[in-house]
This record gives sequence, structure tokens and C-alpha cells, in this order.
Amino acid sequence: MPGNGLLRLRVAITAFFALDGFIFAGWVVRIPDIKEQTHASASTLGLALLGVSAGAVLTMTLTGSLCRRYGSHRVTIVCMTVLALSVALPPLTHSVTALGLVLLLFGAAYGSVNVAFNSAAVRLVAVLGRPIMPSFHAAFSMGGMVGAGLGGLVAGALTPTRHLFALTVIGLLVTAVAGRALLRHASPEPSAPPRAEQGASADPAERGASGRRRGLVVVFGLVALCTAYGEGAMADWGALHLQQDLAASAGTAAVGYSCFALAMTVGRLTGTTLLERLGRTRTVVTGGAVAALGMLVGALAPSVWAALLGFAVTGLGLANLFPVAIERAGALAGPSGVAVASTLGYGGMLLGPPAIGFMADWLSLPAALTSVAMLAGVAAMIGVTTRRVMSAA
Repeated sequence: MPGNGLLRLRVAITAFFALDGFIFAGWVVRIPDIKEQTHASASTLGLALLGVSAGAVLTMTLTGSLCRRYGSHRVTIVCMTVLALSVALPPLTHSVTALGLVLLLFGAAYGSVNVAFNSAAVRLVAVLGRPIMPSFHAAFSMGGMVGAGLGGLVAGALTPTRHLFALTVIGLLVTAVAGRALLRHASPEPSAPPRAEQGASADPAERGASGRRRGLVVVFGLVALCTAYGEGAMADWGALHLQQDLAASAGTAAVGYSCFALAMTVGRLTGTTLLERLGRTRTVVTGGAVAALGMLVGALAPSVWAALLGFAVTGLGLANLFPVAIERAGALAGPSGVAVASTLGYGGMLLGPPAIGFMADWLSLPAALTSVAMLAGVAAMIGVTTRRVMSAA
């Protein structure tokens, strides 16, 4: 594929990443309005919101198979179309049960499109021969920041129905434009396709190697899990820690996650340069160590400003761990590897908030938040133990 074609393809895939973050963040900021509309209690709303998680986890592995059969570009377009349509449905529900069913569809589309466009990105990374995966995830983060900011601005002026319908229209328009570029350009073939896509072998040695690759995919999925655990914990518990344990005002507490998210975005924007200079192994090891140190400061510091600094350092450290893990899993096993690693990563995001809650009841919230530092350290150790595979072309 000519250089201009690859550039257009990169722009199109980046647009899908940004759109995904934009739509999801736009939905999140309207959750309080949907709670009031459906007369849900905190517990029943929590059960309904599990529909997003359940739908995503149930469909991620299936999406890997669909990408192998139909191509990640087509699957990306179909799944993003479903996601854009389904985001308009929650305001139309008037019971928790109906909301849960709608969110099951929304979650299925969200999980599926994440596997599909990550698979497309992994192929492009392999063809270009440059570690540009963090730039795609930076687009997701930036889309989320824009979606949340815009949602906050229009929350008082637009009803949830009109706001989320506007997201549907924007989503369909971007999908139509970016989707044309995906359909125009077939998924590029790297010089050495992932071994999982080269066909099964009757050779026992090759079967053994295939088993090792599957094991490594799970290991890289654990890196994604460790990273997503921290993201989920920071999103749900960071502000409460600042307010409850450090007596921060509500406004200052809200800045906590913003510091984390902004630092993560900056880290991903500079991730390609960092990977080119340090390599994957040192990026993961250093990132995990920096995140562990930052979270220890964020959780245990006696002042609000020191905690905010710790949150920002944690975001910088974690920024490139998830993109590297997904890219390595995809390089080893194609869309199936992306699906496995994404499922484990999403599981980490689900595990983080409730695990922090249980530990906070048993110990304290600051002590519970140190588990984020522990898992960041685990990711760093995985980087050391897998350095040969991590550094492979």
C-alpha cells in the first residue's frame, strides 16, 4: 500500500479510537440523569451498569474470530455503527430492567469495537515498523476528555435524550467518513503475519510453540489488567480519597482524576518517541516502576497537593503499558490475541473499584489504593521476565 494510503488508514483508525472515547464519556456524564429517570437506587443502578461490562466481556472473544473471518476493518465499522445507535437508547428506558438490557447491547458494541480497531491498529503498526500504538490510545483518551467536557457544558441545556441522540448523529457521521477509508484500503499485510494466522501445524514442536504463544498472550493480558485496574480505581476512588482522607473540597477532589487522565494522555502522546528511544521492555519496566512510586505518594501523602502530584505521576507511568500489552498480544496471535488481552484488561477495570472498596472496609482507603502500586510493580516485573518477546520486532 502506498505511503499516502497508509497515512489515510492511520488517520481513519485514529478517528475510530477518538470517537469511541467521545461516545463513552458522553454516556458516562449522563448517568446521574438516567438514574433519576429510571428511579433506580444506587444498588439497582449498579446492577444495570454491569450490563455494559457483561456485554463487553461476552463479545470480545467472539469479535476476535469475526475479525479473522471478515477482516478487522469491516467489523470495526459495523460495531461502531451499533455503538453509535445504542448510546441513544438509555434515555428511552423507564425501568432498571430495560436499562440493563439496553446497556448489555451498548457494552457488547463497546467491547467489540475495541477489539476490532485494536486489531486493525496492530496490523498497521506491524506494517509501518514503528511503535505508534500509544498514539491511537492517546486519541481515545483525548476523545474521552472532549466528550466529558462537552457533556458537562451541555448538561444544563440539553435533555439526556437530545444529548445522546446528538452523539448518535456525530458517531454515524464520523463512522461514514472514516469507514470509507477503511473499506477503501484492505488491512495491510505485515511481512511476517502473526503465527496464529499462519495455520495449524501437525509438528509437535510447532504445537508446543503455539502453546507458549498462547501463554504469553495471557501474560501480556495480565499487564493490561494491571493497568486497567489502576484506571478503574482512580476513576472511582481517587476523588473520595482526596475528600475523605485529606479534607479536600469537592472541587479540588474532582481535579484528582483530571490530573491522572491528563497525565496519561500526555504520556500516550509522547509514547511513540519514548518507545523508539527506550524500547518496549524499558518503557514497560520504567513505566510500571514510576506508576508504583506515584501511587504510593498519591495514596499515602499527607497533603492534597502531594497526592495530586502522585496521581499525575501514576498516569504518566501507566500511560503506555496497556498499548504495548495489546500490541504484543496482537503481534503474537492476531485478533485472537487482542481479544484475550482486551478481555483481561477490561476485567481489570471491573475488578479494581470493588476490590478497592472491600479492602477499604477491611483496612483503610489509602491502604487499599496501594494495591494499584503493587499491580504496577507486577507489570514492571512481567516486563523484565518477558524482555526477549517484548523486544522482538
